[in-house]
This record gives sequence, C-alpha cells and structure tokens, in this order.
Amino acid sequence: MIDKELLKQVIYEQHEKQQQDFIKRHIDPQLIACPEIMVISGIRRCGKSVLLHQIRKTQNEQDYFLNFDDERLLNFEVEDFALLDQIFHEEFGHQRTYYLDEIQNVNQWERFASRLYRQDCKVFVTGSNAKMLSRELGTFLTGRHVTHELFPFSFQEFLRYKGIRIEKSTFHTTTGKATLAKYLGEYLKTGGMPQYVRTENTNYLQSLYNDILYKDVITRNGINQDMPIREMMFYLASNATHPYTYNSLTKAIGLKSSETVKSYLGFIEDTYLVCQLSKFSYSSGIQLRSPKKIYFIDNAFIHKLGFNATSNTGSTLENTVFVELKRRGFEVFYFSEKVECDFLVRQNGTITMAIQVSASLRDAKTRQREMKGLEAAMQAFGLDEGLILTLDESSETETSQGQAVHIRPVYRWLLEMQE
Repeated sequence: MIDKELLKQVIYEQHEKQQQDFIKRHIDPQLIACPEIMVISGIRRCGKSVLLHQIRKTQNEQDYFLNFDDERLLNFEVEDFALLDQIFHEEFGHQRTYYLDEIQNVNQWERFASRLYRQDCKVFVTGSNAKMLSRELGTFLTGRHVTHELFPFSFQEFLRYKGIRIEKSTFHTTTGKATLAKYLGEYLKTGGMPQYVRTENTNYLQSLYNDILYKDVITRNGINQDMPIREMMFYLASNATHPYTYNSLTKAIGLKSSETVKSYLGFIEDTYLVCQLSKFSYSSGIQLRSPKKIYFIDNAFIHKLGFNATSNTGSTLENTVFVELKRRGFEVFYFSEKVECDFLVRQNGTITMAIQVSASLRDAKTRQREMKGLEAAMQAFGLDEGLILTLDESSETETSQGQAVHIRPVYRWLLEMQE
C-alpha cells in the first residue's frame, strides 16, 4: 500500500506544475465528447501529456489528474486506486472526469477505469506500450473505449512550430517552394519529437532512447543483457527501410536463435519506436515467411542510432512517407514480385494506392526502376493511377499501359490537407 501523504504530495506537485501549450495537437473532437474511455497511445515523449492538458483546457468541468511516470509511484498497485480516488474527492471535491497519464505502469489499471466508466465518469488515459494496452483493452474494456494513436510532429506541425504559414500560393511560387524544400530538409534530419525539435540536444535524444530501452524493454521483459539489443538497433537503424529476415538479423548481431531476435524486435515494436512492414500477399503464410522492412517512428532515431557512410536522404524520405501513411490510419504493405514498389495501401480489404519514393528521378536508371516497380504494382491490383514522391520534382506521365503516374514533391503530399 502506497503512503497516503506521499501520494498527496505527488498529486499536488503535479497539479502545480504548468504544462506548456507548445504546438496544438490534432484529435477528433467526437472522440473527446464520446462517453467511452479515451485511450491515447504513442511513443514516450511524443506529446501525449501535452495533448491531455490541451483537452483539459477545452472542457468546462473540473477534473482529476495524475501522471504515473513518476519514480515515487513505482510501488503503486491496483489496490491503491481506492486511496487515490479518496484523496481526489477529499482535496478537490466531487468531479466526474479523470486524466491518468502513462497508466500502463500500473498492473490491472483497466479494472479501475472500468469501474469509473460504470459510474458514468469520463476517463482519459495515455500509455506507451502497445502490447500491454491491447491486452488490457481486450479484457475489461472491450466495447468501452476508443483509441487515438499520437505520433511525433507531422511536417505540418513542424512548420507551425517554426512559424511558417502555408497558403495555397506557397506551392506555386519560387519562394514558397524553396521555403518548403528548405524546411523539409530540416525535418528529414531532426524528425518530429517535440522536445528534440525545440532543442536539437542529442543528449536528450540519447536519454529518451535509454529510457525506452531500459524501462520499456529490458526491465519490463526481464532481459539480462542489453548488448544484443543495442547491436540489433544499431543494425536496424543503419539499414532502415531495407528488407531483412530474422535469420539474417540473427547472424548480423551474432545471436544463436532467430526466435530470440524475433522476441526482442517485438518488445521494441511494442514501444512504438519501430514498425515492421510486411510484403503483401493473399497468402498469410507467404507474408509471414517473406522478408520484412523496418521503419522508425522518427528520423531522429535513425540518425542517432545508425551508421551511414553516405547520405541517407532516400531512406529518411521513405521513412517519412511510411510514418505519414500510418498517421493517416492506412494499412500498409510493400510489393515485391521481381520488381518492387515501396508501398501498397489497403482500405476495406482492397488495395487502393501504390506509392514509390525516390529522392530524385533525374537519373535515367533510377526513373526506369521506379516506374517499373510502380507499373507492376498497378497492374497486379488493377489501379488506374499511381504516385511517385520525390524531394522536389513535379510532373505527369504514364506507364507503358497508359496508366496515369503523378510525380509530386513529398512536401506537397505531406501538406495536401492544407490546400
């Protein structure tokens, strides 16, 4: 049982600490207004706490708030929720809205949230472990919750932080296009982790990575050695967006079992740091056996953790497009049948979009390769048009079969909702 005075101290100290507004994050107002438990998930320090406080400011009623990512709450257990609720009512009166930040740190938290839901209270929770959240949401909270996955800054949010205003004319003037290209270059390097965008302090980025590695992976999963995981992350960051198999990864880092590598990668993926991309096939067996590709939630981690002897603009550009596709809620695969296409988008069980990503198409061989891969994917799924995203090129062309191909600067695609 946690000490009452200590818990009260934590509550008041967090209550007094003012959260910076920073950049307003987007969330569907209908999710906020619905009676179900609102679950906001995402990697550590991507802005979930800021979003919670932004939501609080939009509401008229008073509320209760506690961030469980506090070392003084390490021993907090499910039985302590009764004490927490008692303190809330004693100190702040009767309220009906609860904000519980980084809740995955408390085992069986969903029991408390479920009880509050039955009492017609509105509950907002955040968490940064996908597996724990999915397991807990699938038990007591089935049918009682809605979810929102928060990502690091989009390019649109990045520009807003930099004070760059985007208008329709921006995409068509020489100055506007030069400005977008300049800031896209910055975004490909610094990524969108809010605090890192503000400071560009690599020590902060390293500290964040260490927190993820030790708190969310090694300690939580009872792993005895950190070196194999560190070597695995170095390899993956150095080869981001490229195909790999569990066996090839096992050999590269010198482990004996591919099952161990598979488990380690699953633990890392649960933290939202990386995401594996599967080859599309109508056969689930082929999907499972085929090589996968790895993408990072933010380009800053690729630059920080990996080794790149040459410019990796192509990889960071492709990584940016993948994260944006996930941010928009798409189900994504890659296509590989003699030639490759970077991304296939599936909606309601149907492939609706094929996308290639290339820094430039000015080299004839590169253009031919990208067009062949895109055309093959379009032919395979009966698509009438395809998309190639580049750093700064824009034109219209056709495949050998007469299908339309749109070549666009990636900054325009990233900001298309602005038009």
